[in-house]
Amino acid sequence: MEQSLLNIGFGSTVVAERVIAIVLPNSAPMKRLKDEAKDEKRLVDATHGRRTRSIIVMDSNHIVLSAIQAETISQRYEMLKESKKSRREKSENESGEHEAADDKGNQNV
Repeated sequence: MEQSLLNIGFGSTVVAERVIAIVLPNSAPMKRLKDEAKDEKRLVDATHGRRTRSIIVMDSNHIVLSAIQAETISQRYEMLKESKKSRREKSENESGEHEAADDKGNQNV
């Protein structure tokens, strides 16, 4: 299975298929989530010293902090999903064309 990397800024990436949520860090519950993750050693700070603008929740229960806006990361995530979908459809169409060509070749025998 091919894994796509999601750029979360400043040369940092996460595996897109493992992202559960991309949220804003402003609310009290998100601040608690961040603090709990830090206490439990599940926090990954990818801000490079800049202000936290988004929190990414991973399926491994890790919390990743990014200095890139949550909306920007969400747009990148959607673009990755769309490009992966179009690549899959293209490969399915190509394999269908090869099978059709094989069927024509078998009919001539």
